[in-house]
Amino acid sequence: MPEDEQPAYARFGNRLLVVCEDVVYVGIAAALVVTAGTLLVAAGEHVVTLVAQRSQDAAIEVLDALLLIFIVVELLYAVRTTIAERKLVAEPFLLVGIIAAVKEIVVLAVKAAEDAGKGSVFTDQILEVGVLGGLVLALGATAWMLRIKEREPEEGD
Repeated sequence: MPEDEQPAYARFGNRLLVVCEDVVYVGIAAALVVTAGTLLVAAGEHVVTLVAQRSQDAAIEVLDALLLIFIVVELLYAVRTTIAERKLVAEPFLLVGIIAAVKEIVVLAVKAAEDAGKGSVFTDQILEVGVLGGLVLALGATAWMLRIKEREPEEGD
């Protein structure tokens, strides 16, 4: 039913829900901005530690923090897109999944290098890296197919 044919109370209720949605999305966006800022400060502290100690652990912490910031920023983009387009867009969430998997691969690869030759611990870490690599490929293929689908004309056109 077109909006102009709806009763006044239904139009009012719909507008009220839209405003409530926007308030919630703005709250989520604000929390993500604060999180990203806090993570950026923490990453800066890790960079100072990295420069001072030239430690591999500090370098991993910097990469870990920066990739986490990318995840938060992609989620922020997803919220912004949802508010602007009034629909949930899948691609930012696929990118978040890819970044999260890559983040874990980086951390696990370093741990696996430290645990090389330690039997089942090393084997489990390498297996997990392989599974995460497969996940990255699957999410990447899904994002690629989604882009191809978005370029196709609508069925009714």
